[in-house]
Amino acid sequence: MASNLPDYVASAQPVPQANRIPWFSSTAQTYAGIMLWFVFWQDIPTGGGAAGGTLSHGVGLALLGVILAGLLCHFLYYVVPGMLGMKTGLPLYIVGTSTYGVNGGFLMPGFLMGILQFGWLGVNAFFAGVLLCAPFYENPMDAVLTPPHAIVSSIWAILAAFMGLKGISYVAKVATFLPVIPLAILIILFVSTVGGVGSFDPAVQIDAPAVAKTAPKAKADTDTNADDKAETKEDAEAKAVAEDKAGAEKAVEAEVAAAPLPEKLTKWGVVAIILTYIIGFFATAGAAGADFGMNNRDAKDVSLGGLVGIAGSTIFAGGLSLLIVAGAYGSGLVEDSGVMNTTALMGGIVGTKTAAVFMYLLAIAAFPPACFSSFIAANSFKTTLPKVPPFLSVGIGTAVSIFLAISGYAGDVISVFSVIGASFGPICGAMAADYLLSGKNWAGPRAGFNPAGWISWAVGFVVGAADFIPALAGKVPVPPLAALIVGFVLYLILAKAGLESTVMEMPAAETE
Repeated sequence: MASNLPDYVASAQPVPQANRIPWFSSTAQTYAGIMLWFVFWQDIPTGGGAAGGTLSHGVGLALLGVILAGLLCHFLYYVVPGMLGMKTGLPLYIVGTSTYGVNGGFLMPGFLMGILQFGWLGVNAFFAGVLLCAPFYENPMDAVLTPPHAIVSSIWAILAAFMGLKGISYVAKVATFLPVIPLAILIILFVSTVGGVGSFDPAVQIDAPAVAKTAPKAKADTDTNADDKAETKEDAEAKAVAEDKAGAEKAVEAEVAAAPLPEKLTKWGVVAIILTYIIGFFATAGAAGADFGMNNRDAKDVSLGGLVGIAGSTIFAGGLSLLIVAGAYGSGLVEDSGVMNTTALMGGIVGTKTAAVFMYLLAIAAFPPACFSSFIAANSFKTTLPKVPPFLSVGIGTAVSIFLAISGYAGDVISVFSVIGASFGPICGAMAADYLLSGKNWAGPRAGFNPAGWISWAVGFVVGAADFIPALAGKVPVPPLAALIVGFVLYLILAKAGLESTVMEMPAAETE
């Protein structure tokens, strides 16, 4: 029956045991680099723009949410793919054929993984562009949707895609050391603010947007009325320009004043949005645990690699980000403006010039992840679209990434992470159910399209994408987690009902 297997499955060879490497030089190191990416930790305190962000009920509850999210990512999203990779020595797009069939696995998780990488590239390019342009603007986010940001983001995405296609081996060597940059910056910011953590008052930040609306403007008419005795044409023109500027500023102020104030999250809302954010961010990386696990020596490597690289790094980076924001406000280093983004507060913490240096360093450290996203996408397309030149497939994907970056869509990270979580949550859930039903082993490739896998994914995706469906919006708690649970439970039910396709023989794979 092996002859009936598609070439991409029949030709797969497991990583020899002799070539496996320890957890600390593979899995933990790689995952730590992912979780130390500034795009991940800088928005954890923001709570999607809610009043007071995720710190609206204090530091303790937010830290609890981060710890819970880190543990769920490890145990529910990573462990099973990691064990499948370790036991078979095979990558995700091969072990996934057990859950989705040899024809179905060609599309999912293989091709889907490749497509979603361009979403990641768009997010990376968007925020790298923000940091590289931010020193020239009063507020870092003022750089968004400007020509400089569009140019920088586009060049960034193109360079990353080119390196992903041609020079990933060189980038990988540099990427071994670059995660030290965000690690050092987080520690410096924490040491600079830790003294104010105990003085942090959530109520002040909750009320900050309302205070900002009613606060009197100190510069009222001094600019426009500074010279009522304009004696020259130049003075008159300058006065007219000043009056136009003042009028525009008042129009903006009126628009801001008319906008509704952000609402405060409930206690459950704080935990829920942290879980949604972190799990959505991690979902694809969890499924990719098979690719890391196939290079691990044993189950201990898989476990320690995840506990340190995923749970540990998530708690470390996310926890410090929360403490830095709380400490910055508690110590009075920054104004009570309600801004909860960690990198946006760096200027008040370490000074404008040092913050500008930190922004460039964080952007540099983000380049290897952008290249790895392109590399994963290229490998996926080479496997699933062997007749399409990689420059063409990756080029089209990069164009989409650039559009997401320069349009600002990639900046809505909670929405981006929700889509990713909806896509890969049910995949991780169904793979876990398949793994348990097979006696904690890989069942082997299944024929065609495995109905149990595809039905459980379709239903799980709808649940995970509930916030984008008007009839379901707001009714599904923590959609990425709900998607995993639905995928897991539904696969078990469908498998017991006999809706799994036939397992095909694969002599090349060893299922220990």
